[in-house]
Amino acid sequence: MSVVALKTDGDTAALMAEIGRRARAAARPLALASAATKLKALLAMAEAIRRNVEPILEANALDMQRGEAQGLSSAMLDRLRLDAGRVEAIAASVEAIAELADPVGDVTASWTRPNGLAIERVRTPLGVIGVIYESRPNVTADAGALCLKAGNAVILRGGSDSTESSAAIHACLVEGLRAAGLPEDAIQRVPTRDRAAVGEMLTGLSGNVDVIVPRGGRSLVERVQNEARVPVFAHLEGVCHVYIHAGADLEMAKDVVLNSKLRRTGICGAAETLLIDRAVVDTHLQPILTALAEGGCEIRGDAEVVARFAGAVPASEEDWPKEYLAAIIAVKVVDGLEEALEHIASYSSGHTEAIVTSDEEAARRFLSVVDSAIVLHNASTQFADGGEFGMGAEIGIATGRMHARGPVGVEQLTSFKYCVHGAGQTRT
Repeated sequence: MSVVALKTDGDTAALMAEIGRRARAAARPLALASAATKLKALLAMAEAIRRNVEPILEANALDMQRGEAQGLSSAMLDRLRLDAGRVEAIAASVEAIAELADPVGDVTASWTRPNGLAIERVRTPLGVIGVIYESRPNVTADAGALCLKAGNAVILRGGSDSTESSAAIHACLVEGLRAAGLPEDAIQRVPTRDRAAVGEMLTGLSGNVDVIVPRGGRSLVERVQNEARVPVFAHLEGVCHVYIHAGADLEMAKDVVLNSKLRRTGICGAAETLLIDRAVVDTHLQPILTALAEGGCEIRGDAEVVARFAGAVPASEEDWPKEYLAAIIAVKVVDGLEEALEHIASYSSGHTEAIVTSDEEAARRFLSVVDSAIVLHNASTQFADGGEFGMGAEIGIATGRMHARGPVGVEQLTSFKYCVHGAGQTRT
């Protein structure tokens, strides 16, 4: 019986416990499923999503109406909104994940000891992954597909704002599991808006959840990090920087800054702070800030920026560590590479930073010194995305330093074990 048949009234704790038990039971055969079987399931999911575009959009319209009535911010509404193009992108992402190499069973290292023992380090699934997310209905498909590819069962708890959209997409995922003969409980969606369900997941559901991945705003991620009794892959905020170095080509710098900030302002990879080297402030500041302003971006600058650019308003100390998720950017003039590095070290959230320069030595130092999960040279911060990294998609961006860092894709959703081959050796 699929989890969608579970009764959602009554005891949320009992509901979640049952979901946990089903996930653990599904994880065992899923870990042993062949690459061909998982490929068949994923391709069937993509086909089902394409076949159900209209029902998905109708469900999303209900979520959008509710979100607007509840006063969701423009950034949150943008994350929630689906159209035919975005639904096609969801299906294409599932297909891309399907075509990735299967990581399960991959031998990542091997060596032989002097006593003849042959040792292999082999990728294995993590087990059961709990994903807690807000708005973004595409996470339903991305998380479900990535976890399946890595041989993991997954419990999806989307936000109440995306309930209808997530349910419609989840139905397509279940259809794909069914087509491949895989347990339908391998990808479960929590069928209740009760916030207590999140708390139950954070307890680990009696040992049935191995990892929690939160994807949403600061309050959600902080709660998960503070309360979870299982490991967490997460980032709090995307306070991303673009540094225009003395060796930056003006047109390239303009293109990179505009795309980093304005392509989509509500994503965690959007640039929030622009640092401009004093060596090019006379030539680069006005054209770049003019282009941003013409694109509808508010400029909050330090004293020099305000003095040089008529449209800028003074930045406060609160602006430098701020994740706006809107058409607002903080701008500061810095005295060279070292001051830029110091500013980033002081205010970055460890997500994504970029340098624009033709000076290869400056780029090498920036990439070496900046301790963020993703560091770019001459490219937009909006490439901070698992799909753009060739991972098919991502379940989130991790900014911690344990196990997974940066886009969490298929490989990051595996662990490993050691397989040791002997010929009767015994230890003295």
